[in-house]
Amino acid sequence: MLPIIKANSWSDFLETEKEKPYFQDLMHVVDEEYENYTCFPPKNLIFNAFNFCDFADLKVVIIGQDPYHGDGEANGLCFSVNDGVKIPPSLKNIFTEINTEYDRIFSPTSGNLESWAKQGILLLNASLTVRKDLANSHKHLKWNIFTDAVIDYVSTHSEQVVFLLWGSFAHKKGSKINREKHLVLETGHPSPLSANRGFWFGNNHFKLTNEYLKSNGFTEIEW
Repeated sequence: MLPIIKANSWSDFLETEKEKPYFQDLMHVVDEEYENYTCFPPKNLIFNAFNFCDFADLKVVIIGQDPYHGDGEANGLCFSVNDGVKIPPSLKNIFTEINTEYDRIFSPTSGNLESWAKQGILLLNASLTVRKDLANSHKHLKWNIFTDAVIDYVSTHSEQVVFLLWGSFAHKKGSKINREKHLVLETGHPSPLSANRGFWFGNNHFKLTNEYLKSNGFTEIEW
């Protein structure tokens, strides 16, 4: 069985999911994938998003598609890469949008978003694993059931969370969020294909997130 998560306030949810047949089937297939192919992230980082962002501290959910599929890139947080890895194009566009919104000049040297996660941002990929060099190769597994359950759990058991849904894939994942309890912001994906067609830049999501958090008595995110 794969490692799940450190003990924290996600534990009740995860212990419940572990007992369900779909999750046991999923872990069996993921184990086989890691035994027979090179897969990412490393096994011990598959559930990293939950280790860095305790449910009790949750403020923001960002939904990605699946981990980066190159050697040494994925660290279990969506849009994030390990220190020392070249910053991917989508993340560059994210940083550019933040700079524009806050009228600043900041050139990050790392694409590691652990600092975001530690502030209460769940950086959740729809699929938590992938084969090397094959984007979306684990889409057919049952990760979608698990991550839909995560989103539903957050929507039901928390209040005033900001959901950032970037691209049509993420929009669909957010279809059942209770929008009376939470703020849902949608825009195009930050990938160059989308951003260069005018579907990313100018979304103002980072400022809007902080304005909402501040208005509800939460500490703002340091992007």
